[in-house]
Amino acid sequence: MVAGSGGSVGRFEDPAPDVLARAAESFALLASPTRLHMVWALAQGESDVSGLAERVGGALPAVSQHLTKLKLAGLVRARREGRRQVYYVDDPDVVTVVQLMVGQLTERAEQAGAPLRRLRGAGA
Repeated sequence: MVAGSGGSVGRFEDPAPDVLARAAESFALLASPTRLHMVWALAQGESDVSGLAERVGGALPAVSQHLTKLKLAGLVRARREGRRQVYYVDDPDVVTVVQLMVGQLTERAEQAGAPLRRLRGAGA
């Protein structure tokens, strides 16, 4: 379909520029394999930074920096539990997007018979 004079394609209106900018920022953060793995892991359950570092195979300071970026972007949240911070994904839409993309790519690779290195703890 060709875009109409109202900035829409078919019956869908184009998103506002600020919405597109925020979405692009979120996707840019998820473009890092480590951060994507962290969101994947946190979508399956809460974790502190040391547990997350162990799961994704990253150094503690690097994982902490990634968490800070994800937290500032509003993709993850943290709550205090005694002396430690427990991180979690509080946005079901982010979880849906990540699970959809990873699931689709896994399925395509399996159908093509290509070997696929799964994310640790990814399940079936």
